[in-house]
Amino acid sequence: MAADVRPAAAGDDGSTWSVLLCYAGMVAIAIAVNLPPIFLTTFSQTFGGPTGLSKEHLGLIGTVLFAGLVAGLLVAGPLADRLGARAFVLVGSGLLAGGLGMMAASASYAMLLLAVGFLGLGTGVMDMILSPIVAALRPDHRTSAMNWLHSFYSIGAVATTLGGAVAIRLAASWPIFGWRNVCLAGIVVPLAVLAGFTRAMVPPLVAEDKQRTSSRVLLRSGAFLAALAAMVLVGGTELGMAQWLPAYAEEGLGYPKWAAGLALAAFSVMMAIGRLAGGVISRHVAPIRLLVASCIAAVVLYLVGAYCPWRAAALAACVVMGLAVSGLWPTMLGMTADRFPHGGATMFALLAALGNLGGTINMAIGAVAERAGLHAAIASVAICPAILMGVLLWLRGTALRRP
Repeated sequence: MAADVRPAAAGDDGSTWSVLLCYAGMVAIAIAVNLPPIFLTTFSQTFGGPTGLSKEHLGLIGTVLFAGLVAGLLVAGPLADRLGARAFVLVGSGLLAGGLGMMAASASYAMLLLAVGFLGLGTGVMDMILSPIVAALRPDHRTSAMNWLHSFYSIGAVATTLGGAVAIRLAASWPIFGWRNVCLAGIVVPLAVLAGFTRAMVPPLVAEDKQRTSSRVLLRSGAFLAALAAMVLVGGTELGMAQWLPAYAEEGLGYPKWAAGLALAAFSVMMAIGRLAGGVISRHVAPIRLLVASCIAAVVLYLVGAYCPWRAAALAACVVMGLAVSGLWPTMLGMTADRFPHGGATMFALLAALGNLGGTINMAIGAVAERAGLHAAIASVAICPAILMGVLLWLRGTALRRP
């Protein structure tokens, strides 16, 4: 395994700067993932002609993004264990910047899908590499560190959705705030991350005196297979709402486009609060207890958000969903990393790939919406946390119990 430099002790200047750059990388991921859903209805008007794009075509945008993300994860993960992390941070940042530029220049729906695919690849590479870097820098508190790292995804999502909502509000009077210019403005963050990591300290992803746990060993473990299954359901639970909230608030609940964008920003605020709090709480409370409670809350909130007759209460349930699901992803990563501390980038890539595979639920939501309406589509996502709760209860009893 190639290593860029020896990791510094937690808390020294080199380590802290690298962690801060990882936080900025999470913000760059948030920009890439959240700009497309903010502008879904705008894309429909821009590329769909007088009748707009169908719900299935809109769902395909999110599906292409997450398919590219999974491809980036699976290709880059094993290579990073052998070649070192720095090159993959630089490539991922470059792909994000390039994808945003392509999206701004899109002249057709097909070109938009291509741009979104590049964004997905860049997101996959970055998502694969940032978690193991932070886990290597903070080995004594991995679950807490994962929650803090992923809170910056939520913080970035808040900034992105607020900026997008304001731009939508102002674009009619001020063309400079059009969606293409918003995409161009977003390029600044991944370029800054790219520049920072050209010189930053990047640690080996597995301690130099340890041997990496191979993929074959991981995939023969019932505990790891259960963790992969859980990540699929985590992805569906979180991303089903995150990707469809603006469109649902606008078309399902009747709110104006700018207010729908603000609803996604509020959802992301809830996620940021939950993850920052999770970084503290996870040091004192068993992680699986928190995860099961989150699943129960998610099932209830999906059903209330879909069928509550008072639209304000329905929208509030969708927003509070951000708090309910906030800890699912990072806590599963941290908990699995504690169980398999020498899994390296390949392990994180597999976990994140399966989690993001859950993001392909966008296509299913679009298909249900086309046939039964958005309310039924949103309600159908409650299946994910319900099944996830069963997997977690099994894990609590057997697979992730420390020997």
